Amino acid sequence: MNIDRVREFAEVYTSEKDVNNMLDTVNEETLRIDSRFLEPACGNGNFLVQILIRKINVIIKRYQNSNLEFERYIVQATSSIYGIDILQDNVEKCRSRLHDLIVKTYEKIFKTDISKKLNETIKYILSLNIVWGDALSLLDQKTKKPIIFSEWSFVSGSLIKRTDYIFKDLIAYQPFEKDTFFQILAKK
Repeated sequence: MNIDRVREFAEVYTSEKDVNNMLDTVNEETLRIDSRFLEPACGNGNFLVQILIRKINVIIKRYQNSNLEFERYIVQATSSIYGIDILQDNVEKCRSRLHDLIVKTYEKIFKTDISKKLNETIKYILSLNIVWGDALSLLDQKTKKPIIFSEWSFVSGSLIKRTDYIFKDLIAYQPFEKDTFFQILAKK
């Protein structure tokens, strides 16, 4: 632990045991491949990795005998995970950990390298879903513009549609709406 980072950014890491205890409180959601999760201070990905592990376990159980179905649902699982961190190195590490988990799982199950197309798709989704930004100011650290998140949905078989949303609009207070952030995302 770097004491300067703790002082300046309040950076602390949650242990795997504590992460899993917290995720157990929403276990049903972690087992839904399409259930969306946002970690607004994702660090190097401790929560997001455990969420993806749970989703991958469901995918393996259901689709390990079908390469095509496995690929479709691994993309869906990846596209439902979002993170923000104020430190660029944490964002890069988080993306890398999520990507490596997918690649290693794929190669272990299918005994072959992950396809170039799937690998590029996963990297692209992670590049947009794991954001170098400030969850308090709602700004992207690189562009200093509002954080943008993408919703991903399958259309016409294996084609993927991307719809972008401004993060501050997604979390804006709406007194007459009873919907959660994720329900609002799903409606758009």
